[in-house]
Amino acid sequence: MKRKAFGLVSALALASVLGLGACSTTTTGGAAMTPPAVAPAPGPEAVDTHTYARPEIARVVDVALDLTANFEAKTLSGTATLDILAVPGANEVILDIRNLDIQDVRDAQGQPLRYVVGDNDPIKGQPLTVYFPAFAPNERRKITIRYSTRPDAAALQWLTPAQTAGGQKPYLFSQGQAILTRTWVPTQDSPGIRQTYSARITAPADLTVVMSADHLTPQGEPAANGMKTWRFRMNNPIPPYLIAIGVGDIAFAPFDERTGVWTEPSRLRAAAAELEPTAKMVDAAEALYGPYRWGRYDLLVLPPSFPFGGMENPKLTFATPTIIAGDQSLVSLVAHELAHSWSGNLVTNATWNDFWLNEGFTVYFENRIMESVYGHDRAMQEQVLGWDSLQDTLKSLPAADTRLHLDLQGRDPDDGMSDIAYEKGALFLRTIERAVGRDRFDAWLRGYFDRNAYRPMTTAMFLDDIRTHLIKGDAALEAQLQLDAWVYQPGLPSNAVAPVSHAFEPVDAAAVAFFRDKGPASAIPWADWNTQQRQRFLGWRPQGLAAGADWLTTAQLADLERTLNLAHEGNTELTFAWLQIALAHRYQPSVATAEAFLTGQGRRKFVLPLFQTLWNEGDWGRPIARRIYAEARPLYHPVTSGSVDQLVGRP
Repeated sequence: MKRKAFGLVSALALASVLGLGACSTTTTGGAAMTPPAVAPAPGPEAVDTHTYARPEIARVVDVALDLTANFEAKTLSGTATLDILAVPGANEVILDIRNLDIQDVRDAQGQPLRYVVGDNDPIKGQPLTVYFPAFAPNERRKITIRYSTRPDAAALQWLTPAQTAGGQKPYLFSQGQAILTRTWVPTQDSPGIRQTYSARITAPADLTVVMSADHLTPQGEPAANGMKTWRFRMNNPIPPYLIAIGVGDIAFAPFDERTGVWTEPSRLRAAAAELEPTAKMVDAAEALYGPYRWGRYDLLVLPPSFPFGGMENPKLTFATPTIIAGDQSLVSLVAHELAHSWSGNLVTNATWNDFWLNEGFTVYFENRIMESVYGHDRAMQEQVLGWDSLQDTLKSLPAADTRLHLDLQGRDPDDGMSDIAYEKGALFLRTIERAVGRDRFDAWLRGYFDRNAYRPMTTAMFLDDIRTHLIKGDAALEAQLQLDAWVYQPGLPSNAVAPVSHAFEPVDAAAVAFFRDKGPASAIPWADWNTQQRQRFLGWRPQGLAAGADWLTTAQLADLERTLNLAHEGNTELTFAWLQIALAHRYQPSVATAEAFLTGQGRRKFVLPLFQTLWNEGDWGRPIARRIYAEARPLYHPVTSGSVDQLVGRP
């Protein structure tokens, strides 16, 4: 599609004019804070190739949704009113959509506007170009788009009552990251184009609606035909992937005056008991890196099909029920999603090439929260598990994809969601901390969040910030840190240091005794170990193991499964770790466990690797994979099924 040129307006002027466009005020710790109207410095790193938008010409600064949820048709339909800021002379705005049915577009006076839906790209979807009379200086306008989603909208999952815990009422939830918001909201779907939003959602009266925003009508308002209307407002500008909705039979339990949990009523007591440390985690996070700027911090524990461990939607983390282990052993996920309130939600990667700026910072921050709440030993155990996972990832990816700053042009941004962004990014920050000392590093990091609040961030901007505010021209420190090698080169630089946990020393000894020396499973002190130690044990592999090589006998596998009760393990991380061993050895008794696990939850972290393990087992594993996937696929969110489809094929 042809795009108009605006060569008379300089890039610098556009950055100044367009900025973030929002001037809302947020209360934090009793002080008023105004998000700054600042855009990332113009440059190639700030250009998002996963959007059709031309924000330097016209950009969306606010979205107002008025939608009705139709569970029979599996659609959201209604309007999105967009507040547009543009340069003088601009006569079009380009939006991102994917499989939306656009009915009409009108201006603020209700007059129809001409629009064109462009060709479809399998990754990016379609551009929606709306034309209007040329903008005057300092002018803002509203356009209203009437539209409907489709039943297969990739961001939305419509669950039947049978797919919920209660079994009586349907459920809807969204998952927008990375570029799926465009499948239910017509907007400029780029992490660098921050927007405020409001919503008026009409849904069946016996359900509850929650969103990643302030609840203006906590109980809903009666509407016609057995419906209720719920209203929401998010005053802080956020990247559009954080616009999120949940609709279902859900109830709430508070932890304290600003934290609590939503979930289905039959699961509320267990979720509240499991996630009780949330309030202490918020306090610990604030003590580390400054005030929590989003008001409330609640969690929504979703049905098992939720594709991720958690999603850091502001004010309302969406979480998988697979973290409800009964012993609070997996609550580091809460620390992770909470940390995103600073790293990701507050300071966001401008493009998906720099996803590490969200996740690397968040894994580092998560570990600091865990250390504050649970102590140094627990934090070190989780660091070591992360290091182990990173080593596996470094071996499995092409060298170019082991850089922190990626080139994802022409690729799905989900390709960047690996342990490189998470664990290599966190290791980089720990390397800096070790070099300069924790106090000095903490002062810089707290300042980094304050200086860049509500801003899109690029790797180049990060490097400029750390050189300006931490290194300050110290040539020796610059050389010691190897900043450019960390972010622009593959693998790990020479100053990377593996973390050490002494709590794993007896675990490793027991692993050698059982796996290598063929001792009995009864000698494993399983009952004395915490979950992280058990994960370490099940993650042990012989050095130099050839791909596909068996290193356990059927008798050993049976001994391990029976003695440790692995077929009935309630901790999903441990079940996953056990199945990775058992299926790789074609241990037939584990197939029933795998089938129950793969049809009982849809977390992609577990699902995709297990199908990959089955697939690798050729004539034995592939028929099993196809049979289980045919049963499980209707239960999965499109994020998960889309990944498995590429491996197993669509049933």
